[in-house]
Amino acid sequence: MNYKRYTFSCGYLAVSVLLAVLLLAPLRAASAEVDKPSESIEITDLPELIKSAVNTTLEGALQTGSAFEAGIASWYGRAFQGRRTASGERFDMNLLTAAHKTLPLGTVVLVRNPVNGQTVEVTINDRGPYLKDRIIDLSYRAALLLGMVQSGKQSVEVHRR
Repeated sequence: MNYKRYTFSCGYLAVSVLLAVLLLAPLRAASAEVDKPSESIEITDLPELIKSAVNTTLEGALQTGSAFEAGIASWYGRAFQGRRTASGERFDMNLLTAAHKTLPLGTVVLVRNPVNGQTVEVTINDRGPYLKDRIIDLSYRAALLLGMVQSGKQSVEVHRR
């Protein structure tokens, strides 16, 4: 057994427990005074307020046909042909696929080019884009159907199906 590793693990555990006790003590004290009316928001109210705000936002964003995101799309093709995607399948630039940072793999989205009104349904099978201002990377075929191959990037709307 590696003594140094064991000592470090025990020390880390002790610090974690101490921090948890110190951080939870004010919450226990605040929850003991629930009957006391107050004009301000208590610490115990914050999780419910956050939960409510997140649920309200998600409900609006996930409605069928609602704009999920709007921003800049780019495309990728020949340089990535045959490479493995995050889903494990091989990238095919002629399929209607896309890369997105957060949507679950396998999600089908409708991408709309607001300039010409063209739309295309793509399946998320990879992660990216890795450039700060981009919201989605489309396969060559999807970019071709949206009319954005020449420009390389385009403002789009992404609608979750």
